[in-house]
Amino acid sequence: MNNKMIWIKADEGNWDERKAVVTTGMESGVDAILVNAADVEKVKELGNAKVAAFASDQVKGADIIVVGKGGEGDGTKPLPPDYGGSLDVTTALRLKEKGLKVAGYVVIRNKNYENFAAEMGNICDYLITIGTDWQVIPLENLIAGLQKKDVKIMSGVKTSEEAKLAFETMEHGTDGVLLDTKDLSQIKKTSEIVENAGVQNIEIQTAVVTRVESIGMGDRVCVDTCNLMIKGEGMLVGSQANGMFLVHSESEESPYVASRPFRVNAGAVHAYIKVGEKTRYLSELQAGDEVTIVDGEGKQRKGVVGRVKIERRPLMLVEADLNGKIIKNILQNAETIKLVTKDKEPIAVTDLKVGDEILVHSEDIGRHFGMKIEETIIEK
Repeated sequence: MNNKMIWIKADEGNWDERKAVVTTGMESGVDAILVNAADVEKVKELGNAKVAAFASDQVKGADIIVVGKGGEGDGTKPLPPDYGGSLDVTTALRLKEKGLKVAGYVVIRNKNYENFAAEMGNICDYLITIGTDWQVIPLENLIAGLQKKDVKIMSGVKTSEEAKLAFETMEHGTDGVLLDTKDLSQIKKTSEIVENAGVQNIEIQTAVVTRVESIGMGDRVCVDTCNLMIKGEGMLVGSQANGMFLVHSESEESPYVASRPFRVNAGAVHAYIKVGEKTRYLSELQAGDEVTIVDGEGKQRKGVVGRVKIERRPLMLVEADLNGKIIKNILQNAETIKLVTKDKEPIAVTDLKVGDEILVHSEDIGRHFGMKIEETIIEK
C-alpha cells in the first residue's frame, strides 16, 4: 500500500538531546535513525531499529553507511571537475563492492551539486538530498533523472509540511524523507504524514442484494488487528477476487456482545481479502501480516494482524448484482456481522433483504496467486 519511508537525523547536539530524538523516532515507527558512527551501538541499545551511520568504512551494527558528511557531498571538500576523481564516489563504490547498503548525502547548493547528486544516485542504494532553501525544482530533476535507477530518493526536511511537499513533488514524489528536527512533535506529525503518503482511495460501488440464504455450518475467520477501527471502516472480502464486499468492523455496540473495534468477522476460510494491490486467502492470514482497512469512501490505511480465529459457525450466502454481474460472499450467520449500505451505514447480515443496496469493490481483471493478471477466469 505504502512504501514511503521516514528517517530521523540525530547526529548533532549532546547525547541527551539526540537520545530524545532517537527514542521518539522509535516510538513513532520511523524506518531508520541516522547518527554518527560512534553512536550506532548506543542507538542499538535503545531498541530494535535500523541504523544508518555517517562513515567512510564499515561500522559494526550499522545497517546503512552514509557517505558525504565531511566530504564533497556537504561541501566540506570541493567538488572535483571529474567525478571519477571524487573521494565520495570512490568510497561509495568501494563500500558497494563489500556488499554493504550505501546512501549518498548531498547538500544541493547549486546545479553542480545537483549533477553530483545524480552521479551518487547512479551508485548508491539511497540518495539523501538536502536543499539549502528547500527548492522543489532540483528534487523534481533528480526524481525524473533517476526514476529508472535502483535507488531510493530521500529528501531532507525540517517540518511535517516540507515532508508533505516532498511526497507530492511530481506524480511519484520522493521515496522518503530525512527529518532533521529537535521538535519531538514534528517527528510524530511527520510519521502520520508518511503513513498516509501515496495511499490513494479505492473505488467503492453500490450493488443490489439478490439472494440471502443460510447454507449450514462451515469454518469462518475472525481477523483481530493491532488497530482500532471506527464506524464505517472494515475490510474488503469476497468469494470472487473481482467482487468484494465491504465487511464492517465490530466497532459498534450490540445488545449481544461488547464492541470489538479491532475485529472484522470477515468470512469463510476460502474467501479472498484485499491487501494493498493483492489479495490473500483469509485462511492464510497470521499474526504480523498486513491487511488493508477501508471505509465507505474508499479511503485506505494499513492494519496489522494481531490474531486470527478460525471457528466452526453457521454460515450465510449473500449474492449481489453489480451492473449485471453477480458477486458472492459467505459470512457467519450472526447479528454482529455487518456489511455497509450505500448510505455508509452498517447493516447486520441477519437484517439483509433482497433489494438492499450495499457497498462493494470490483475489478475487471483476474488474479493468479493474489496478483492481477489479464486472463479469463470464471468464478461462480
